[in-house]
Amino acid sequence: YNEYKSYLRFYGLNLSNISVPANPSQSEPDMSSSEEVSWINWFCGLRGNEFFCEVDEDYIQDKFNLTGLSEMVPHYKKALDMILDLEPDDDCDDHGSNDLVEQAAEMLYGLIHARYILTNRGIALMLEKYQNQEFGNCSRVFCENQLMLPIGLSDNPGESMVKLYCPRCQDVYTPKSSRHHHIDGAYFGTSFPHMLFMVHPEYRPRPPVNSFVPRLYGFKIHALAYQLQIEAHTSFWKSRDDHARKRG
Repeated sequence: YNEYKSYLRFYGLNLSNISVPANPSQSEPDMSSSEEVSWINWFCGLRGNEFFCEVDEDYIQDKFNLTGLSEMVPHYKKALDMILDLEPDDDCDDHGSNDLVEQAAEMLYGLIHARYILTNRGIALMLEKYQNQEFGNCSRVFCENQLMLPIGLSDNPGESMVKLYCPRCQDVYTPKSSRHHHIDGAYFGTSFPHMLFMVHPEYRPRPPVNSFVPRLYGFKIHALAYQLQIEAHTSFWKSRDDHARKRG
C-alpha cells in the first residue's frame, strides 16, 4: 500500500485525499484519520532497508548538504523531487523512465544518508537503532555478542556492499541476512562508526580480554611450529627428489 501511494505521489496525485482508517476493525466512520506516507518513510520501511534512518527533509532541502551530488546521480532533479514528495515538472508516462528516476532517488537518498549520519541528529537516530540491536551482534565468540554498526569499505558507490563493524574486535563482517547483501556500503560511508564513538565515547566497548589460543593435546602451539613443520616438509621432499635423481 505504501509503495502504491508513493507511485501516486510521483504522478502528481494529492495524497491528502487518501485516508486510512486508524483501526480497520472499527465500524464507526468518525474513527478514521488521514495518514500521509512520505517517500522517505516508505523507503526506510522497505524490507532490507532496516539499516537506514529517516533523514530530516530540512537537511535535504539545504543545498549546501547536497554539494557535489548532482554530478554523481543521474536524473538528479527528478530524483530529489521524488524524495521530497514534490510534483515533477513534466508529466512522464514512460514507465522505463520512471524506474530510472526511482533508482536514482534511492541512490541519491543513500548518498545523502551517508552524510546525514555524521551529524548530531543522524548520530542520535543511528545510536537509537544501535541500542535496539537493529544492526545485529558480532559472531566472534570472545566479543560476547557485542553490538555492531553498519559501515562501508568505500565512500564511492558501486564498489562494495555494506558491512557490519564490531567496535570490540574492530573487524568487519558480512551481514547475516541476505536481504542486506545488496545495500551499497557508500550509503553509510567509511567514517560513521568512528564518528559515533568520537561523539559518544561512553558507548565504546573495551577490547576483548580473551583470545583463542591454538592447542594440541592441551599444549599451546608455538608460533614457530608451523614454520618449522613447513621447512621440514620441504626438506624431506627435496632430499627425496635428489635421491631419485641420483638413482636415475
